[in-house]
This record gives sequence, C-alpha cells and structure tokens, in this order.
Amino acid sequence: MTSASAGLPLAVTMGDPAGIGGEITCKAWTARHQQALPPFFLIDDPDRIAALARASNLDVPVRAIAHAGQAVSAFATALPVLAHPLSAPVVPGKANPANGKAIITSIDRAVQLVQAGQAAAVVTNPIHKHSLYEAGFRAPGHTEYLAELAGGNLRPVMMLASPALRVVPVTVHVSLARAIATLTTDAIVTDAEITANALRADFGIDHPRLAIAGLNPHAGEEGSLGDEEEGIIAPAVTRLRGKGIDAIGPLAPDAMFHEEARAKYDAAICMYHDQALIPLKTLAFWEGINVTLGLPFVRTSPDHGVAFDLAGTGKARPESLIAAIRAAADFATRRRALDDRRRDVA
Repeated sequence: MTSASAGLPLAVTMGDPAGIGGEITCKAWTARHQQALPPFFLIDDPDRIAALARASNLDVPVRAIAHAGQAVSAFATALPVLAHPLSAPVVPGKANPANGKAIITSIDRAVQLVQAGQAAAVVTNPIHKHSLYEAGFRAPGHTEYLAELAGGNLRPVMMLASPALRVVPVTVHVSLARAIATLTTDAIVTDAEITANALRADFGIDHPRLAIAGLNPHAGEEGSLGDEEEGIIAPAVTRLRGKGIDAIGPLAPDAMFHEEARAKYDAAICMYHDQALIPLKTLAFWEGINVTLGLPFVRTSPDHGVAFDLAGTGKARPESLIAAIRAAADFATRRRALDDRRRDVA
C-alpha cells in the first residue's frame, strides 16, 4: 500500500450525508488492496455507514473507533469510522440544513487531527454549500474554509489535478463578470508562485514549468480582442520569470490544452473557474482530484460534487475519491521527507 506520513492514517470527512460521500468511501475501502491504498478512517456516524453499506449491497464491515490511533490496525478488516453524530435522519438525495453543523465540524475535526499529528492528511468528501449556508457556513467553499482553519494570512489556491493535466484558476467561486473585474497581476503571480512551490514539494517536480493562459479569445489578438493580456497577464509572466520560475504565456486558451501543448508544461494557470475545470473534467472526469495548495497541511478531495441524483442508488463511482486518497498519502510522505532533509541540513 502507499505509505502515508510516519504511518499515520488519513482523515476522510463525511461531506453531505445525503450525497454519495459515504458510498464512495465504502467502495474505496473495498478497493484498498487492488488500489494499494493507505489506511484511512471516515469521520461519520458508524451506524449510518453500516446501514448504507448494507443498503448498497457492499461487503463493508464497519468498526467504530474512539480515536485516530485505532484506524491503522482496524483498516485491514473493517472500515474505521470515528463516531461523529448527526442531528437529523438522512434521506438520500435531500440535503438537510439540520445536519449542517455536523458536516462543518467533521471538517474541523479532520484538520485538528492533522494539526495534532494524529492523521497524515485531510481528504474531504463533497459538500452542498447552499444547505451549509443555512447552517451558518460563511466561506465560499472548502478551499477558503480550510484556509481559515489553518490560520495566518494564507491565500488558498485550488488545483484540479489528473495524470493528463493540472490546472489552477486564479479567480474561483465568483461570477464571470466579477472574475474579469477582479483579475490582477499580483494575484496571478502569487498563485503561480504557490503552484510552483507545491509542484516541487508535493508532486516531486524539481523544475516546474507553468503555462499562463490568456483571458480573451486568441489571447487578446495583440489588444484587438481585449487588453487584459497586455495590461495584466503579460506583466505577471515577466515578473515570474524574474523570480526564476519557468513560465510561458499569455497563451491562447483554445490551443493550450491539446496533448502536444500539455507536454510543454506541468500546470496551467487559468484566469477563471471554467477555463480551468472544463478541460480538466473533459480529459479526466473520473481520475481528477481537487488539491488545496498553500496550506500547512495536505488536503485533497474528489473533483465532483455531492451527486444527489445518484445518492442511494448504489451507482456512484469511487475513482476520484480513490485518486484523492492516494495523492494525499503521497503528498504527505513527500512533505515529511522534505522536512527531514531540511532538519538534517540545519
């Protein structure tokens, strides 16, 4: 199995219990040997997960654990579930704001366990933000909330990654009009620097290459189709090169994602959400994962949502969660090795 940091298990959050998170976590556990997965535990209601496994015809013994330290020994023969009670019954496919607090605090617990050195990384199941807002959730999404939990003046960066492509949107969960209005040279430079650092530390790429996308058709056509490339994006590329980062662009967005073009860079820095996510999900919908860069701990998740339409049907596919679990373990192991090398040098 993939080794995690210092033999610690991964903490997997419940996500929205009315979605497919519980089912895909059960299916990931059944694939643990075939997929060489590291030990992980789920923060959820053990009785709910056991009932869900039975209803989905999954042979998944559930073992309630009192603390994260019990997960590794339990993992070989049962899915370890750290008891986390819900406030209301769960109806598959129907979000219930009454369970919003439990969903939020499952994220809190996962982060706390990693920060306390009891878990190697956080893997989050999908949440339904609208119902969480009714429960007092104020962050735009997982990415921003995890940055709040980490503390400090952090800028969280969302990367979608797959074997075929890695993408980072500079503007994320805002309207397209607001994305264009708020795009700045500083934001591009900051996100690209964080991405380059993560490619080294987490992905093991010693000399990362970044492709910086344009905003307008044909990357502005020398200003005739928009001036953001000349006024905002090109200066960012110049600054990045001045910092020793191998960056190219602005590139025409419609021509930078085919196979030959992708071979020339390790990650694409995109200007808005769909510019990044459409090519990633087209190329690798089932293998893609979400990674939060710039945090002092590792966090990954599937690249899909709660899939309420599939909840309770037994048809949810676990590939993205499996990829997220494997990546989280790999990243945690690399970070630990890097920290060990730094201590040896010091």
